[in-house]
Formats: sequence, structure tokens, C-alpha cells
Amino acid sequence: MEKAYKLLAAQEGISNKKAKELIDRGLVYVGDQKVRIARAEMPEETKFRIEEPADVKIIYQDEQVVAVNKPAFIDSYEIEEAIEGAQLLHRLDRDTSGVLLLARDEAFAKKAIEAFRQRKVHKEYVAWVEGVVVEPFEIDLPIHTIKKGKAFSKIDKKLGKPALTKVWPDEVQGKKSKVRIEIETGRTHQIRVHLAHVGHPIVGDEQYGSPTRAKRPLLHAKKITLLGRSYEAPEPKDIQRYK
Repeated sequence: MEKAYKLLAAQEGISNKKAKELIDRGLVYVGDQKVRIARAEMPEETKFRIEEPADVKIIYQDEQVVAVNKPAFIDSYEIEEAIEGAQLLHRLDRDTSGVLLLARDEAFAKKAIEAFRQRKVHKEYVAWVEGVVVEPFEIDLPIHTIKKGKAFSKIDKKLGKPALTKVWPDEVQGKKSKVRIEIETGRTHQIRVHLAHVGHPIVGDEQYGSPTRAKRPLLHAKKITLLGRSYEAPEPKDIQRYK
């Protein structure tokens, strides 16, 4: 038996640090099972498979703004570092795909950040969730986030900040539903914790109670409208159709 990251490093001919990073980013599998703990003891004959993230694609760019279609498994800050002179205007969770906006101009950045602060940004997501959703609904419950180690959010009427999520049904496959989501606030893990609270956790989101194993939580930031302009990211294959 040996630690997973050491076995992966030997198999791929990479450093232990790089191997641990790949596991921590959720990119390493044994068969269909994701390797979740880099230091887990595993048989020495274990064969790993690495899922490479899709390419980052630019949706739109000019002298003020860059809109990219962020693939899952890439951190928002990695994209910021890769685009010279660009500043993140917001973030997406590492496992969430979709529209990510960065500013190239300081004056534009100030206006955009103020629009986010005043909730004048329209954000539309799509997701696959557990259970059957046939009617639209809203979730208006405060969210409190604990950021010690891995961030975790929960409904907390005393400590939480206001959060509103609107949900519309789109498609049903068996006991899973594809839904369209709009949020008027941007709390950490807002969509994930709100949907989990009403019994419809996002498929693959084991942190918030999904019983279904998937390569990632099936959540995609489809469209953002900011300062009179809209930016839209095509749905990846795992969002277009479930299975």
C-alpha cells in the first residue's frame, strides 16, 4: 500500500506536489471513482486516469472587458493570472462552468463592481438537480458561510445574509430535473445550499447531500447581463443532457 499522490506521481512521471494538486482539483479517477484524498492508502498496482479540463474559451473581449467560458475544474484565479492586465469581477466555484467576467480597464472595473454591489447584474444558471421539479418556485432564505478550511454555507436566520434564488423547470429525466436558475444575490454556494435545503441538491454535489456520483456538481453559469450587455456561455455536454 502507498499514498495515492505518490503512486500517481510515479505512474505519470510527475512531482509529488503536482500529483497532489491534480487529486485536490478532482481530476484523478480510478475507474469511474474519483480519488478524493491525496494521502489515502491504495494498492501499488492501482491504475489512475486523469481528466483534463476543457480549454478556456473567450466569448467576447474589447479594451474594457473579457468574457470567458470557464470550464469545470479550473479556479477563477487561474484564469485571472493567465490573462495579462485582467481583473476578476466575480468568481465561480472551481467545479462550476460558465460565464466569467474580467475587467481590463480600471474605470470599467469600478462601474462593474458597483453594479454587482447594487445587485444590478442579471445572472442565469442551469443545473441538473435531484428529484422531479414541475413548477417554478423561489427560495428566500438567509445564508451564513463558514470559511475555515473548505467553505461551507448553511441557512441561518440569525447570522445569515439575505439571499434570493428563483427556479424554473426545464426538463425531467427519471428522478432528475434540469432547471433554470436566477439569483439576485451572490452568496457563497448560494444555489447549491438553497436547492439542497428544499430537497433538490444539485446532481453530483456530495458536499450538500446529492446521493449521485458525478465528475462534478452539474451547475453551469449560462448568462450574465452587466451594464447593458449580455454574455452567454454554451452549455457543456454534461449539462445539455443528463447521461
